[in-house]
Amino acid sequence: MRDTETATQALGRHGEELAARHLTAAGMVVLARNWRCAQGELDLVARDVDGTVVFVEVKTRAGTGFGEPAEAVGRVKARRLRVLACQWLIENRQAGSGELRFDVVGIVRRRGEQPRLTHLRGAF
Repeated sequence: MRDTETATQALGRHGEELAARHLTAAGMVVLARNWRCAQGELDLVARDVDGTVVFVEVKTRAGTGFGEPAEAVGRVKARRLRVLACQWLIENRQAGSGELRFDVVGIVRRRGEQPRLTHLRGAF
């Protein structure tokens, strides 16, 4: 944990690292991490093996007392991610880029256990 970082922020950072490794192991190329603009932040942007640009929201929790991590991505969050994706595309999309997809990676990391990762492709 970094000096100015809270335990929750450290958990989220660790989850994003696990998600990036998972995507890379699945053959994806991570194009951006924690991309920011005035409207907010995208956790990960990747390119799948078929060329699809994938916007990945990562949700990491220490337990499931409030539900599975992916359940935290509702309509409002999905709408916000679409706006952010449009901005990222304006700034970064290469000519000839094809399909787009929105995925959610949920990670449950209970103390003393191995993290459990769930990758929902095309979540919204």
